[in-house]
Amino acid sequence: MRAFKRYLIAGLLIWAPLVITAWVVTLLVTTLEEILPESLSAKALFGIDIPGFRILIVLAVLILTGLFAANFLGRSLVERWEQLLGRIPLIRSIYKSVKQVGDTVLAPNGQAFRRAVLVQFPHAGSWTVALVTGTPSAAVAQHLEGEHISVYVPTTPNPTSGYFLVVPASQTIALDMTVDTALKYIVSMGVVAPPKTLEGA
Repeated sequence: MRAFKRYLIAGLLIWAPLVITAWVVTLLVTTLEEILPESLSAKALFGIDIPGFRILIVLAVLILTGLFAANFLGRSLVERWEQLLGRIPLIRSIYKSVKQVGDTVLAPNGQAFRRAVLVQFPHAGSWTVALVTGTPSAAVAQHLEGEHISVYVPTTPNPTSGYFLVVPASQTIALDMTVDTALKYIVSMGVVAPPKTLEGA
């Protein structure tokens, strides 16, 4: 029975990451392909089914859009488009919120999700790994004394949900690890241990 259990666990350790990776990739591919209508599929255009054809179209559209928006004319049209969306009540709120998050997270020189820290959560004396997202806005900072930082505390084992906290910078501990390593540590519930090197924040 012990040998059976050992072999079963060994098999799971090999197959589970492969199956989960394949599932995530399949889900991503399916989601990207569903963005475009069936009329733009390879079967509709050429009469044959080419896996991933619509993904290539999506990538091409993204690249061409980026090239177009990089020049003066493209920036002008994008600004006019954003002004138009800004006049629609419901669309305005959703679009601006999503755009602000995208600009913050994807900006090459941004500070969001660039470093990991330890914070006391959910109560004093209990520590967890958090990702720094920036500094509090002026409307929030004016009610706080001293330097504070904004952090995101991912949940285990699903890091896409979590908690947003504003904590004193002096009460955090900077971790000598990358964000990827921190996420692995969180997702694995501490099983995949990162290097034990800490430095005070």
